Amino acid sequence: MKTDISKQGLDVKWQDMTIGASIVHSGGSEQFNTGEWRVDRPIFLVDQCKQCLLCVPVCPDSSIPVVDGKRTDFDYDHCKGCGICAKVCPFGAIEMKKGVK
Repeated sequence: MKTDISKQGLDVKWQDMTIGASIVHSGGSEQFNTGEWRVDRPIFLVDQCKQCLLCVPVCPDSSIPVVDGKRTDFDYDHCKGCGICAKVCPFGAIEMKKGVK
């Protein structure tokens, strides 16, 4: 039997899983809200942003959306609060708030 991982949850019985718990359909952060366990929260300071977009490629979770060539606020459903974006921003347009989900 093949099991689609997107249909598995905490209520799946062991009898309904694949042999050896093989995963036959990959999941991704688009399907799962991986930002739920975030401890620190990046805050986008629009007034300080120069739209250089240096923060976008360094985000490991692709949580910085770009619309019409301009970055927008964070996708907090998927952001894990690592702070890499804040470290790379030369204009101080991203501030990390400790302990804020």
